[in-house]
Amino acid sequence: MKNSIKLIMLFVFSVIIVSCKKEDKSPSYHKGELTILTDESFKSVTEALADGYMINYPETKIKVVTRKEDLGFLDLLQGKARIAVMSKELSPEEVKAFEEQVDMKILPAKFAADAVVFVVPINSPKTSISMDEIKNGLQSDNKEFIFDGTNSSNLNFVAQKLKKQPKDLKFSVIPGSQNIIEELNKYPNKIGVIGLNTFSRPYDKTSEKLRELVKVLPVENNGKLYTANSDGLREMKYPFTRVLYFLTNEGNFNIANGFIRYSCTQLGQMIVEKEGLQPYNIYKREVQMR
Repeated sequence: MKNSIKLIMLFVFSVIIVSCKKEDKSPSYHKGELTILTDESFKSVTEALADGYMINYPETKIKVVTRKEDLGFLDLLQGKARIAVMSKELSPEEVKAFEEQVDMKILPAKFAADAVVFVVPINSPKTSISMDEIKNGLQSDNKEFIFDGTNSSNLNFVAQKLKKQPKDLKFSVIPGSQNIIEELNKYPNKIGVIGLNTFSRPYDKTSEKLRELVKVLPVENNGKLYTANSDGLREMKYPFTRVLYFLTNEGNFNIANGFIRYSCTQLGQMIVEKEGLQPYNIYKREVQMR
């Protein structure tokens, strides 16, 4: 009789262990590890959102890895990562490749309006730049525009706006947007092309120091000047406004989709706003009381 009871207890204990193991393997948005691929241009906002998520869900561990936009997209296709931050509009071929290789419909999760901005040294006499100057300059052998590298989000986006392929543009390279700002005074006749999020944090000391080194040039288009400020981004009037979005190959509601949902909620959008970017999903509302 005692042996029978022992066998029953052993069986029950085994079932409990197996059940616990199954539960541990089940999808979870509030615990586990996740790597997010992001271009350097929007690394700051991505890290801020990751920090917010980990504060809300202490059992999660999120690592933000810098990867050029095109290469990050390829890693997503090949299953080397579960989530990537993107800005460029994908071509029909890229959409098809994603849906065939990942075997799910592509669902961009838009979360912020950012911008590509054109900067000159703080003491430069230049006060604005026109669309024609940008178009002509990127076809000139002078290579007066400095980008942070090939395959970067900034180069991809500008090329797309000008309806060109990146390989057809002529430009100089200084790796890293922060390096462009810090070294631009060595090249007084050059114009740096960087992502706004590089130095958009209003009260961040590093961002403040970087903003003191350069002037952001308003862009003239059809006789009007447009600035990459909150109004220019919110209303998409600034010509080089871009929308940041997440792509994931995660088919269930695990940590990647949990992070995306968090980033698009009011709490996540408040973090976007504190980064100096325009939240995509919430807007300030003014109410007049009478």
